[in-house]
Amino acid sequence: MAKVIMTCGKICSGKSTYAEKLRKESGAVVLSIDELMTAVLGRELGDMHDEYVRRCEQYLYKKAAEIALSGTNVILDWGFWKKAQREYAREYFRQQGTDCEFHYIAVSDDEWKKRIASRNAEVVSGRSDVYFIDDGLLSKFLTLFEEPDRQEMDIWIE
Repeated sequence: MAKVIMTCGKICSGKSTYAEKLRKESGAVVLSIDELMTAVLGRELGDMHDEYVRRCEQYLYKKAAEIALSGTNVILDWGFWKKAQREYAREYFRQQGTDCEFHYIAVSDDEWKKRIASRNAEVVSGRSDVYFIDDGLLSKFLTLFEEPDRQEMDIWIE
C-alpha cells in the first residue's frame, strides 16, 4: 500500500534534498508548499503569506491522499513545525484510510547556520530561486518551531 511521507525539520535543514533522494529511490511524488506558492503566487505575498500557506496545505493534503490511495507514495516537503500540525496531519490521513509516516531531519546548530549562509549566497548570486532567509524570517521561524521528540517521529535522520 502506498503511503504519505511527511518531512519534518527546521527551515534549511535538508528536507527538500532528502525528499528528492526519496523520490528518486521510490518513484514517489513530491508535493511542496514552497514550490506551489512560488509557481502560482510569486514571492511577494506580504500579509497574505500565512493564509496562502494554510490554503496550500489543505489542497496538498487532499492531493496527497488522492495520489496515495491511487497507489503512489507521496512526500510532503514542508516543515511541520508545530506539534499540532503533525497531529492534525496524522489524523487527517488516518481518516482518509492512508498510511503515513514522519521523517525528521535533525541538524546541528553549527551545520544549520552553514546551510542558511550557503542558501542565502545561492539566492543572492541568482543560482537559486528559493526564499532568502533574512533575520525577520529566521526570527519568525524560531518562534514557530517545536522540535519533535523521538517517539513522535517514525524515522529520525541525523
